[in-house]
Amino acid sequence: MKTETIDIIKEKIIVSTCDDPARFVTHSEDETEVIGAALAQVIIDELDRNKAQSKFSAYPFIALYGGMGVGKTVFVRGFASVFSPGAAVRSPTYTVANEYKTGKYNLYHFDLYRITDPDDLYSTGYYEYIDSGVCIAEWSENAYGCLPRHIWRVEIERGTDENERTITICRAETKGGV
Repeated sequence: MKTETIDIIKEKIIVSTCDDPARFVTHSEDETEVIGAALAQVIIDELDRNKAQSKFSAYPFIALYGGMGVGKTVFVRGFASVFSPGAAVRSPTYTVANEYKTGKYNLYHFDLYRITDPDDLYSTGYYEYIDSGVCIAEWSENAYGCLPRHIWRVEIERGTDENERTITICRAETKGGV
């Protein structure tokens, strides 16, 4: 995608709310990765700005929602390409968390598919990760009220053809508050 297209995507993300979320339709893995990369750039810009103004409060948490095979890991691959260029992104289904520490900010990628209760989250070091870097979690619906209070909510749904996806992004407040 062209630079001006990425700038438009970023602007839609910046002004999104859950009442009026940013919505994108993609038709390939590459396009889904671009949306992930655009969100990552928005977040890095905010982190840098807050750091420069000494306003840092907490690392962002990106909560991904969507069924099996909709492209959550593809989205993360695009996201990670900004935070940790060249990282080999794979879903951490069995390890629960992957760490990408080659960029300016640490990035932690969770797959919560196999999480069955809050104790499972605790045993993975989840709470320590939240305090030490940007977190992006697949299957966030399995976090059982343990998401931070303020998150970026990303929903990915299948479209009308095999490769089409609808990606919805907004800042959200949870009932959590970790």
